[in-house]
Amino acid sequence: MPATNWQEKTDPGEAQRLEGYAEQLREMQRRRARGGTVDRALHAKAQLGVLGEFSVLPNLPEHARAGLFASPQSFRAVVRYSNGSGARQDDRKADVRGIAVKLVGVPGKKVIPGMEAARTQDFLLIRSASTPFRSADEFVPFVMAAASPLTRLPGVIAKLGFSRTLQIIKRATKQFSEPVKPLAATHYFSAVPIRFGAHAVRYALRPVAADTGAARSKSPDYLGDELAARLRNQAVTYDFQLQFFEDEKTTPIEDASVDWPSPYLTVARLTLPAQDVSSERGKRVTELVEKLSFDPWHAQEELRPLGNMMRARNAAYRLSTQERKASPEPDGSELP
Repeated sequence: MPATNWQEKTDPGEAQRLEGYAEQLREMQRRRARGGTVDRALHAKAQLGVLGEFSVLPNLPEHARAGLFASPQSFRAVVRYSNGSGARQDDRKADVRGIAVKLVGVPGKKVIPGMEAARTQDFLLIRSASTPFRSADEFVPFVMAAASPLTRLPGVIAKLGFSRTLQIIKRATKQFSEPVKPLAATHYFSAVPIRFGAHAVRYALRPVAADTGAARSKSPDYLGDELAARLRNQAVTYDFQLQFFEDEKTTPIEDASVDWPSPYLTVARLTLPAQDVSSERGKRVTELVEKLSFDPWHAQEELRPLGNMMRARNAAYRLSTQERKASPEPDGSELP
């Protein structure tokens, strides 16, 4: 059985500090809008928005049966592929690549106050198994510096030190500039943990597609274009996998910069059936996806987010969602 002695560690001033970071990101969100349409603070550009099905596998080991994974069942899913920048930039630029999955029709009490009865569960993932940043105290200053490097980078160096700043820059440059595979063949990772009943896990989406080469850069939107063309003719499938906490040294809860070495266990499958995103139905799906919010705190109590980076998301996503007036959580009737 995996270990159950994981724990979160917070300092007395963290909550106030994370709220301050969230306000900084919202102010950046407002500046980019310039009185017009307000985008997400990060992951502004969607590569594609599609529908899918998420199926929990049967005969899972006891420690892999928590929350919605307690028994074999299927949920409708809303899926958004995106670039990580807060600007809607060219797919050919180096960037974080992400996928957000919202399951609909999920029972049980949810974490966010006032949304306990919501029927959704979100999973957010990126293309790397860890981040260059240990915590939000490193991440947010870098995000702000990326928007105004000449004026803000000196402050990052003063806060983190020259050596640590250089380490982060080198690692981020390497991660973000690696060749991008077709989205159907991209391996995605949570990079940060969630609770899983008595355990703690990180999760991943492992592609079933066997593509190994880099996607071809034909247009500013080539990543979404390639996946849309693929989906017109065939389904796209990923295995949903878990990595379990083992000990604080090798699988830390609070340090998002560490790759967890624990093995993966497949517990579910995400299937995107063949669909035409250019059809009238596909356009309705795209519109729905862009109005929704995707937040790891849209979660069952048994699958609550863990660690500093996740706690920072709680504040940041809340303000970002309020700023752009996102749609309420769906109950399933909205899905075409």
